[in-house]
Amino acid sequence: MTDYSDNKTTSVLKAAWLIAVVTVFSKLIGFIRDVVIANYYGTSMVSDAYFYAYQIPALAIILLGGVGGPFHSATVAVFSKLIPNLREKPQEEVKKLFSTFMTTTIIFFAILALLCYFFATPIMNLIVSGGSPELVQLAAEHLRIMSPVLIIGGIVGIYYGILVTYRYFMLPNLSPIVMSLVIIVMVMTARSDNAGVILAWATTIGAVLQLVLQYPKIRQLGFKFKPNLDVLNNVQFKNICELLFPAVLSSTVGQVHIYVDMFFASSLNEGVWTAIGYANRVFQFPVGILVTAFLVPLFPIFSRLVADGDMQGIKTYFNKGVGVLFFGAIPIIIGILVLGTDGVRLIFERGAFDERATFMVTEALWFLSFSIIPYVFRDSITRVYYSFNDSATPFMIAFSSIVLKVFLNILLINLLHFGIGGITLSTSLVTLFNACMLGILMSKKIKMDYGVLFKNLLKMCIAGLITFILCLAAAIAFDKFIELPKYVFEIVKITVVGVICLGTYIWLNLLFKMDYAKELFDRVYSKLRRA
Repeated sequence: MTDYSDNKTTSVLKAAWLIAVVTVFSKLIGFIRDVVIANYYGTSMVSDAYFYAYQIPALAIILLGGVGGPFHSATVAVFSKLIPNLREKPQEEVKKLFSTFMTTTIIFFAILALLCYFFATPIMNLIVSGGSPELVQLAAEHLRIMSPVLIIGGIVGIYYGILVTYRYFMLPNLSPIVMSLVIIVMVMTARSDNAGVILAWATTIGAVLQLVLQYPKIRQLGFKFKPNLDVLNNVQFKNICELLFPAVLSSTVGQVHIYVDMFFASSLNEGVWTAIGYANRVFQFPVGILVTAFLVPLFPIFSRLVADGDMQGIKTYFNKGVGVLFFGAIPIIIGILVLGTDGVRLIFERGAFDERATFMVTEALWFLSFSIIPYVFRDSITRVYYSFNDSATPFMIAFSSIVLKVFLNILLINLLHFGIGGITLSTSLVTLFNACMLGILMSKKIKMDYGVLFKNLLKMCIAGLITFILCLAAAIAFDKFIELPKYVFEIVKITVVGVICLGTYIWLNLLFKMDYAKELFDRVYSKLRRA
């Protein structure tokens, strides 16, 4: 086994904390963006049209080209093995590979962008089949405006991958802030936007600026784009394709799940899809911080360990990383279940966003919270598959779950009439299915040490259950006995119950002798002593 020193582990943890801080800031700006959109558009036909249309460019800028997406992951997996010395300029063959990858990516996404522009109405008619003609036409107009985002997404993904390979973790995680700021400024300064056109234009302009922000650092590292289509005899480009294509298909299949949800949501009440979108954003705020903070610095290590043949190192780092994610996930679940309504009301309920909208978002969020544990496990184990240059297995599992997604939506929405909650509950169940299958099939490559991991998870769940009961009792007592102005009440309640939650949960984990809790307690205690 390769000897990874304490300094190596410390550097990963420092990178994780730095990324977490930047991601928190990015998510906060994103939250302000969502609050602004909710204030101006509420949960209406206009907001539904925008969010229906945005799902297609989001496939490129977030799922495929975002941090952790296939283009980022494929770039890290291949380029990290071709650049042994990060302090030197890349060799000519590496720069040529970069140009070839960029050229093919631009051509591919340009074709998709043109198709979305010229066939926007049929595309939205297919996706929003249960919606009104006015909704379909408005969504088509938004899609035409945002079609250039498709081209930008793939390029940004490659840039992210290069930056992470060179251990520049901050810039990729700061970049999404640009789009959020542009949307905030343009929406707030627009005099009248009854059709949401300003919102669509702001998204496109923000994506362009996101690309512009990355470019100078890429040039400084020695990568200059020169159109090149040497794809036939390029072994490394073949390696990228073998990893990328199944991963793209896998992410696209994941997007098909969203389109299935959009199809069912369009037959429900007006504003349902907007509410699901806001629920996902609330969900992604804490979960995205956890996953991004730990998996971004760990993924290059997984790739290097596979290259070195260090299977024990993979088990060790996987268990440590996922264990920390589990430890952080359980208080998030408790918070959503106990304080979800208060949080949504505090963040969104103003302007066009009324009590009805608050209830819809909260209902969707409650059922979505059950996916957090399988979500973090699925994303973690997927990185291990990518490290083995295997994106085919995640694709096949995701593809097979489409039928399950359709079945669950029919069962929960059409037959059991769960409404908006049925859509997010089916998402949670499909995420659980994917996580289980990925975990089981990993044994074909390496026998992971799940026993220790899930034994610790059981202890954390017991601590979480006790904590949940205490927090629920505290929340009920707060509602019954405390009277304060609306927003002051929400802030005080969230703060008090949140402190009870974290204090009880950490204390119980210390009682159960969990390493994660002890390390957190020691770090906080040490900082307080120095202060």
